[in-house]
Amino acid sequence: MKKFYRILAYIKPYWGYAVLNVLFNLLTIVFSLFSLTMLVPFLNLLFGTEALVTEKPEFALNADALLNTLNYQISQIIVERGQLEALIFICILLITAFLMRNLGRFFAMFYMANVRIGAVKDIRNAIYTKILILPISFYNKNRKGDVMARITTDVQEVEYSIMNYLEMIVRDPITILVYIAFMFSVSPQLTLFVLVLLPVTGLLIGYIGKSLRRSSKVGQSRMAGMLSTIEETISGLRIIKAFNAISYSDERFKDQNSQFSRLMLSIYRRRDLSSPLSEFMSSVVIVIVLWFGGRLVLGESAVIQAADFIVYILVFSQIIPPAKTFAQGFYSIQKGIASAERIFEILDAEEVITEKKNALPISDFKSVIEYRDVHFTYDKEPVLKGINFTVEKGKLIALVGESGGGKSTLADLLPRFYDVVNGSITIDGHDLRDYKINDLRGLMGIVTQESILFNDSVFNNIAFGKEDATLEQVIAAAKVANAHEFISQMENGYDTFIGDRGMNLSGGQRQRLSIARAVLKNPPILILDEATSSLDTESERLVQDALAKIMSNRTSVVIAHRLSTIQHADEIIVIVKGEIVERGTHESLLSKRGGVYKRLHELQSFG
Repeated sequence: MKKFYRILAYIKPYWGYAVLNVLFNLLTIVFSLFSLTMLVPFLNLLFGTEALVTEKPEFALNADALLNTLNYQISQIIVERGQLEALIFICILLITAFLMRNLGRFFAMFYMANVRIGAVKDIRNAIYTKILILPISFYNKNRKGDVMARITTDVQEVEYSIMNYLEMIVRDPITILVYIAFMFSVSPQLTLFVLVLLPVTGLLIGYIGKSLRRSSKVGQSRMAGMLSTIEETISGLRIIKAFNAISYSDERFKDQNSQFSRLMLSIYRRRDLSSPLSEFMSSVVIVIVLWFGGRLVLGESAVIQAADFIVYILVFSQIIPPAKTFAQGFYSIQKGIASAERIFEILDAEEVITEKKNALPISDFKSVIEYRDVHFTYDKEPVLKGINFTVEKGKLIALVGESGGGKSTLADLLPRFYDVVNGSITIDGHDLRDYKINDLRGLMGIVTQESILFNDSVFNNIAFGKEDATLEQVIAAAKVANAHEFISQMENGYDTFIGDRGMNLSGGQRQRLSIARAVLKNPPILILDEATSSLDTESERLVQDALAKIMSNRTSVVIAHRLSTIQHADEIIVIVKGEIVERGTHESLLSKRGGVYKRLHELQSFG
């Protein structure tokens, strides 16, 4: 139940609404009990089965005094105006009680909506914030579809299965306790008998609820798997069609869907069993109570009067609906806790990239970046082994080598997407881990091979992360990136929406928007990760020209696949299997016989 209590913690900011909900629920309970318990004595008095009350009772704050006062008022009406007027008075009294009961019910739900919706909103916010904070390595190990499922379907399940039953958690136990207290006042013997019977029902319901929770967690995992498959299908639809894999993909999804459907069928059957099971158990309990109570009424020495027994059964019958709702809610909460466990797996995920309490601010890059004996492993596999090099301010350093050698990892360590395992990386003499993370990343502009754009306008994509950017600044950045011309030709110019991941643009156009974004940020350190490797010749020329403008007089770390793009680098570092095997200028590396760089250059020249 720890997960359940953690969910309830999100209610704290809305405790005021919760208190109002409790108060109005109490009002509902009071008027419900009033409308039930007062009915039989009033009618007995009205039809002459009880003597009229002619003496005004003393005032007191208890049920008997209230009942006697009402009996006195009805007796006065009967004496002065007749039984018909008294009947009208009783009807008005009962209608008023029913009205107040339902008004209380409405306002209880009215204020509970604030609690329920507010708590779910905060849960979603917490998950999304955590998604932003978690390291890149987390998403290398977890499927995007599964993460998406946790912030959508799992949160929705928590809202439906737990938040919808929050009111029940408070209202129904109070209702049952108040009614049982009244039942004790009528017949302690009969009520004790009832209390012995009720736990049997609870134990049976609890057993089924536990099995439902286990199955529900598996069900949510299966749904997450299907969402991942859908996300991968949409992203890779071009490849699926090209390799005639439509049938394979279709059968794969159908198999997942069938497994999920069979599991959900089992879950629904167990959950749906709660209502008829609880109703049958309730009916059995009522029959037993009728048998036992009937003996008390009809016995030689009657322990309870017939009228009181009728009231008792009426009140006891009203315990059944909240008890039934509580049973259904118990099932539902067990199902919701399974989703809550998946949510808290995200919220409890380790934040590997953390900031020191007294982290140093940094607003400018002054002199040198230094990699000192840097080691890095991923899933216990060594990726970088003893890397040492420096990047002086204003210099262009190029990282080259075969795919999988560790070039991108070296660059990702600089903005702390990952942290080194051994060794250190320093900027101006201080370890990266000593700086404030936002300040550190504020020094860097990043352009990757895959242009990361958003389904938004051109303006918002270029100004991303710079909320105070003006149109003039965005246009100036676009001009530097050789993007202004094609943007101006769009239907809505800088207000044109570019589609999901910028799919309405060509590869070269997407890359130039990414460069414009980096230009607008105007960072002192620029990281380019194979920024031109996937472009055609014309697009590469335009992008390369834009990169040349932005790299001018700026510190740059460039990961290059096409060696022709880094011939003018101040230093070229060749990395093979996580180690530096060669370093130098373009000319010096070409002069080495049998060198790795020379071989790579010859392969590209030959190609």
